[in-house]
Amino acid sequence: MQLNAEINVVSLIDVMMLLLVIFMLTAPMMTGGLDLTLPSADAKPIEAKSGLVVSIDRNSVIRLNESVMSFDGFKAAFKSRASRRLGKGVDFQADENVPYGLVAKVLAVMNAAGVTDIGFVFNPVEPPPE
Repeated sequence: MQLNAEINVVSLIDVMMLLLVIFMLTAPMMTGGLDLTLPSADAKPIEAKSGLVVSIDRNSVIRLNESVMSFDGFKAAFKSRASRRLGKGVDFQADENVPYGLVAKVLAVMNAAGVTDIGFVFNPVEPPPE
């Protein structure tokens, strides 16, 4: 009796194809991020600062990068986080339905922490069709 030393790759291809189908079906469901409706403004695009990102969603929930916090928690945590950003700026984004008073309070906390390089994130205004 002679032994066959070849690798049977047919079953490996079947497993690979099954995994490919599974990843193709689940990849669109894995998109994360915030559900924000950013205000539109006629402004030039800014470069991403790769520093801190402060976000306020339509339910007035404040996020510092990915951490969800209340206003008091943000006020307590921002100064220490901002001191570790090593000179990089802060990107600020807020839903267009957030009360201006909350935006002003968050900006005041940033200013009190000594942050002066703040980039406001907007949706660009589409030019009118010709």
